[in-house]
Amino acid sequence: MGENVGKLSVFFEEPFWIGIFEKIEDGELSAAKVTFDSEPKDYEIYDFVLKHYNNLQFSPAVEVTVTEKHVNPKRMQREVRKQMSNTGIGTKSQQALKLQHEQFKSERKIRSREQKLAEEQRLYELKQQKRKEKHRGH
Repeated sequence: MGENVGKLSVFFEEPFWIGIFEKIEDGELSAAKVTFDSEPKDYEIYDFVLKHYNNLQFSPAVEVTVTEKHVNPKRMQREVRKQMSNTGIGTKSQQALKLQHEQFKSERKIRSREQKLAEEQRLYELKQQKRKEKHRGH
């Protein structure tokens, strides 16, 4: 059974605060994006994770390599400080979110196309019915 890893990055992207949830399961990364109105406090984030984590829509999985290694605690502190100062999201997360966006876009395109064809068919049938009614009186 593979190891599951989760990560949450919160950053300010004008005019909202954005949270990126990343999860790695069996070597595949998925991401979900959440928009906060104002700067969330630690307890608000904790409460959000407890209540809404199961409702998040994660993107399709993207292959990622996970390396297991022991990290010196001081080095880990430096890396955490560096990540805290970094105001972007990981490229793998961006790829996962982009993939999710494209998937939703294609689904929306298919739905709107079906609605358009149904409307055209309805109008055509209405037009045919009117034509038949015009010829009925002769």
